[in-house]
Amino acid sequence: WIYRHLHKAAERMVELAKAYPRREENSLQSRALNQAARELLLAQSSDWAFIMKAGAMLEYAIKRTKEHLFRFTKLYDDIRSDKIDAAWLSDIEDKDNIFSDIGYHIYQ
Repeated sequence: WIYRHLHKAAERMVELAKAYPRREENSLQSRALNQAARELLLAQSSDWAFIMKAGAMLEYAIKRTKEHLFRFTKLYDDIRSDKIDAAWLSDIEDKDNIFSDIGYHIYQ
């Protein structure tokens, strides 16, 4: 069930990268775009699908997948509407700061 959501999120990430060419590195919009890229990668982690298929820690794997997809979708909507919640963005940047040097433009 997760793959249709992951594919849609990947399409949306490409859309964002094309719609917002390189921005000032530390701007709020650039930070949100980079975090969207992180959330997509975290949602796409093959471990979640593997864990779900294996049945081990099923609830945790489902929770994490949904959490990253929710965050990605909120970031997508916030970016497209130009209403980025800076406090919420800072919070999720602190929670999942893997790939700290990611540049969203890799999705162009």
